[in-house]
Amino acid sequence: MNIVERVFGSYEGVPVMEFTLANDSGMTVTCLNYGCVITKIMVPDRFGNVENVVLGFEEFEDYPDLSPYFGAVVGRVAGRIKGARFELDGKEYLLAENEYPNHLHGGRKGFNSVIWKTEKVEDENAVGVKFGYMSQDGDEGYPGNLDTRVTYLLNNNNELIITFEGKPDQKTVVNLTNHSYFNLSGNLKRDCSDHLLQLDNDRFLELSPDLLPTGKILDSKNTPFDFRHGQWLRTGMNSTHPQNVLVGKGYDHPLIFTNEGENTIVLSDKESGRTMMVSTDQPCVVLYTSNQLEGLYSVSGVRARNYLGVCLETQGLPDAIHHPEFPTIIVKAGEVYSSTTKYRFFANTLGD
Repeated sequence: MNIVERVFGSYEGVPVMEFTLANDSGMTVTCLNYGCVITKIMVPDRFGNVENVVLGFEEFEDYPDLSPYFGAVVGRVAGRIKGARFELDGKEYLLAENEYPNHLHGGRKGFNSVIWKTEKVEDENAVGVKFGYMSQDGDEGYPGNLDTRVTYLLNNNNELIITFEGKPDQKTVVNLTNHSYFNLSGNLKRDCSDHLLQLDNDRFLELSPDLLPTGKILDSKNTPFDFRHGQWLRTGMNSTHPQNVLVGKGYDHPLIFTNEGENTIVLSDKESGRTMMVSTDQPCVVLYTSNQLEGLYSVSGVRARNYLGVCLETQGLPDAIHHPEFPTIIVKAGEVYSSTTKYRFFANTLGD
């Protein structure tokens, strides 16, 4: 197991460093100190072909200019906050309106677009990078200084383990996630419509036309949002369900796990044989099938198009600060926000 470090570019006069983590099984994970961005995850298919299974850019300059949060850590609060404002203890806080009139993924300069401090981790069981960033009081409108830590660890079981921690010095809101776009076909040979997704969810959040939760929690049974027995992603893309149509023919929805505690998500691609198992302690996963990815830019040599990747954003429920019935995302002074999500990759042989 080893780590290779090199300069990938420059941002605001600061070097952007690239770290490639390699285990003894041939899997590698490449990430940046800019936004904790994961640029590549290289894993074998059923024939042993090692290919990239996430969307990213070959040149750093494309990340600040074009990236729809490819591979990045987003925060302080993932998702949208209605009206770009919220109230804590009778005081109103005004946030950056970077998706007018709402606030999205931490603002104009969220955690996805800052340089993080880094510390390499190397031991006999895992290699990785510890990222650190001190978000200042008033950053994008949020209250309190937030000491934030994110750790990526790769082990020999082909597991990437991501841990998030945040400790504020006054009451604030925190909801972090990683925004990787996965495509298990390898090197973007196909889109994600034939990916199969399975997780134990019995409910999902209804969205309004501006893609914010209405507050209604809908039963997923017998809908395209029921993944308990597995569902092809194309089901939502081809669905006439009003919620699928609303988000651009696909998914952009928080799926709520049936049980509290650790839950598992399974994403698989039959043709390549690749499967990704995601384990998380978060209450929901936001499923996004890149319904708005169509564009003129290139992703790893492939023209960007809708459904090219699928995001599985494990997190607290979006806009929870405006819905007291949702699990809270408020963190008090001195408390520690903490969550862990683990990604394990393997490939089935022919006939499995």
